Order: sequence, then C-alpha cells, then structure tokens
Amino acid sequence: MATTAVDPVFVDTNILVYVKQALSPFNVQATAKLKALVAVGHPLWISRQVLREYLVSMSRPGALTSPVSMAALVADVQGFEKQFLLAEDGPAVMAQLLNLLSTIPIMGKQIHDANIIATMLSHGIQRLVTHNVKDFVRYASHITVIPLIP
Repeated sequence: MATTAVDPVFVDTNILVYVKQALSPFNVQATAKLKALVAVGHPLWISRQVLREYLVSMSRPGALTSPVSMAALVADVQGFEKQFLLAEDGPAVMAQLLNLLSTIPIMGKQIHDANIIATMLSHGIQRLVTHNVKDFVRYASHITVIPLIP
C-alpha cells in the first residue's frame, strides 16, 4: 500500500493505555510514537469501541499500580474525543465486519479486533498503530500495521 505523510492512522486501545499509564514500560514509546505521527501530519483516529475498551482496561482491578477514579477515566475519554478524530460505527461498519467474518477465520474475542478493522475500512483508514501486532496479522491484505516497537 502506497502511503503519504497525510495518511490517516487509527490508534489501538493499548497505545492510549500506555500513554496514560506513566509507570507502563511502554509509556515513553507510546507517547513518542503518537507525537511523531502528528509531527509528520498523520491525522489520528479512534472509535467509540476503543474508548469503551480503554475504560474497561483502565478500570479493571489490578491493571494499575494505583487505582484510577472513574471521574479521571471519564475525563480521559472526554479528552480523547477532543484530541482524536472519531470514526463512528454504523451500517457501513457492520457490512465491513460481516464481509471480514465471511472471508477470514475469526472467532470469539477476535471479533473485537475485526470490528476495529471494519471501522477503519469503512472510514478509508488503512494504517493502525498498535503494540499487539500479532492480533492484526490476519488483516495484512487490508491494512498496514505500525508497530509500537519496530
């Protein structure tokens, strides 16, 4: 896939979690990766699914060294809504998801990742930044993965 500096990039949930977890071993890399993408002009996108996944991940007991209040998490999500472009879900995303499900072996929780790809495709976004590269290998013919750590 040919790309230019202005190609939109979809941001996976794990990147947002690492950016907000100062003690994460990936905090510095995630923060730097997003800054680098913005610096060269990539519009950064997320979806409401990513926002929900963020809330789940960050409010899960034991996920952090110290608890985060729901008020702080709500504020984070509101900030993300202002910081990133929001790819809405709808009939086009469902059509893309059903197409993916009928052409690629996908089961169970893998459908969450498939829905991210469907959202990206329905919004014309072909690049995904993530630390979970292996989760998206099956979609290599549809998207380009930008690994957090090359």
